[in-house]
Amino acid sequence: MNALSATLTASVDPRDDATFMVGPHPHHPRLRHLHLDPSALSRFVDSVAQIDVQNLQYVSFMRYIVAAKLEAAFGAAFSQTLRHLASDRATGGFTLGVGAVTDRHDDYVRMGTAIGHLLGPSNHDAMSGTYFARFLVKDTDASDSYLRQAYRLFTLHTDGTFVSDATDWLLMMKFTEDHAVGGESRFLHLDDWDERDHFATHPLGRVPFAYKAPGSKNVEEQIERPVFFDSEFGLSMSFIDQFVQPRSMAEAQYLHDLSSAMETSPGTREVPLPVGDLVVLNNYFWLHGRAPFEKNPLLNRELMRQRGMFAR
Repeated sequence: MNALSATLTASVDPRDDATFMVGPHPHHPRLRHLHLDPSALSRFVDSVAQIDVQNLQYVSFMRYIVAAKLEAAFGAAFSQTLRHLASDRATGGFTLGVGAVTDRHDDYVRMGTAIGHLLGPSNHDAMSGTYFARFLVKDTDASDSYLRQAYRLFTLHTDGTFVSDATDWLLMMKFTEDHAVGGESRFLHLDDWDERDHFATHPLGRVPFAYKAPGSKNVEEQIERPVFFDSEFGLSMSFIDQFVQPRSMAEAQYLHDLSSAMETSPGTREVPLPVGDLVVLNNYFWLHGRAPFEKNPLLNRELMRQRGMFAR
């Protein structure tokens, strides 16, 4: 049995009274999917129904209150499992859904907040001015990045490249999707990238690059960080093609070749995310992006993003 299989076997709970079970993800061999007991999920939704989203935005300790109520509904083993899956190099990511119990967007915010704060504190999202961002993808867009541009490939990247705060985990949750064909999430685990070592051992692999975000991100600072570095999780990566600022043709060629190699790697997989589902990824060794949508004037999709640090 390999390490990946051992992790899966150890994490599945077959008890009749289990409030959740961990199983394989149907579209990615590394990701896990948590199957939530509807009655436990309903208990959580009911227990936080009177906590409004503005309260979560204004009062940071309330985010931990909803996390505590989620743990109360599902048990301490639930929190431990989330932390294990998000920090284990063999997996480092999971999905779960609440669509069987609720379709209210405020419930989605509360659930995402609770999941994130079982992992650790959230980062401030300068784009939205609070700890999470909700953004639409529609037929037309005039933004200054690929985030909202529906018909372009949103290339593989990590989050937090242009801010000084550590970005350990990333959470994305789908709120709405209408008239959408394509637009699947694209994921690459560093250990599945066949050309990783070539770029990691390149003379430029650990040279700090400057990152500067466009105006819509509301971040003025310029950050320098290498593409590859060592963290508590092993070999790690920080990269986004849109905001890195090369200083020479040699650096530009390295970054171009690196991005192209990831996009065409057999390890890069497309993963659908249903409405009401969320995905959590370890931001040190997972890269993510989005496939283009097919043209449709009625296209409408909304996602929530949260980012944060692991509790230490």
